[in-house]
Amino acid sequence: MKTHLLALTLLCTACKVSVSDSNESAPAPQDNAAQTAAQTAGDDPYAFTIVPEPQGAPARAEAILQAQVALDRAGFSPGVIDGKEGMSFTAAINGFQRSRGLPETGKYDDATAKALLGSEARPATWLVKIPQGFARGPFVNVPKDLNEQAKLPFIGYRNLLEKLAERFHTKPEVLIALNAPDTKVGPGATIRVPAIGNQPVASIEGDERGWGNTLASLAVAKDQPQADHIIVDKSDGVLRVFDGQDKLIAQFPATMGSEHDPLPIGTWEVRGVSRNPDFHYNPDLFWDAEARDEKAVLKPGPNGPVGVVWIDLSKPHYGIHGTPEPRTIGRTESHGCIRLTNWDAARLAQMVKTGVKAIFQA
Repeated sequence: MKTHLLALTLLCTACKVSVSDSNESAPAPQDNAAQTAAQTAGDDPYAFTIVPEPQGAPARAEAILQAQVALDRAGFSPGVIDGKEGMSFTAAINGFQRSRGLPETGKYDDATAKALLGSEARPATWLVKIPQGFARGPFVNVPKDLNEQAKLPFIGYRNLLEKLAERFHTKPEVLIALNAPDTKVGPGATIRVPAIGNQPVASIEGDERGWGNTLASLAVAKDQPQADHIIVDKSDGVLRVFDGQDKLIAQFPATMGSEHDPLPIGTWEVRGVSRNPDFHYNPDLFWDAEARDEKAVLKPGPNGPVGVVWIDLSKPHYGIHGTPEPRTIGRTESHGCIRLTNWDAARLAQMVKTGVKAIFQA
């Protein structure tokens, strides 16, 4: 694969669907199969090697970026890591403060920084070498039209830059800003990224859809604390995860509902989790569908309408899922469902199981 200068990419999404269970007959995504073969050959496609900083390189003062990386690590997601003090960062700080018994100010004060970072010097960014297997793709030209997407064998990333952005929980523009204008991306290239560490490919019994590879590609650990119940709070724009002692153990920014498809207030239950799911498009369920649209089944992939996972709820046609547009989380409306970034949705999928209560409140 050739190296390419950093370039921008834009995406699209949809919601309010039904999906196939992860144990149904559709094949594993193509890139997961290729990456599994690469691992067998000794080339781990997810093992990014940290490159030492050049001698004499100036120290990088990136306090907010450092805090976002630490919040992400702690399970209190700021959404897209971008080094900015936006509403998602404030909500993440507030949630972390609540979980640690600190005053819930939403301010990144000294006490919060000490609790979040500890005494260890944690980097905000680091230089990494792009593994050859990770850079292989395949990459896909994803059309906006869902019926056209249904013709694809796998709805993968558009290019390596987009794939790198999701792996490091950010967006292409941030990678561009962190690197010199002449930085190239490709196998073996060195690039500066948010300091999100590697995760090994998890061994999962009955994993026919490459979920272990998906987790590693998003730097999400297989083992997560287990949820007793979750609360989706429309007023705060977040999804909170609680354990059996009603302790807040994780929090994710979310997009939820709209004027046409409001968030269904009430108490529901998780009915199941489909990892790397098919997407069953029914235009009758979409107020904004085109008259020419037809029912269709879209194959799995991170750029599919529900991203990498669908958490099915007892409310028909409603669920919690990923998205091909992480930059829009908390900033746009949905077709009634709850959307998270792909990496947050993957993490939540490892925390919930059938029967977990999902409380939706205004």
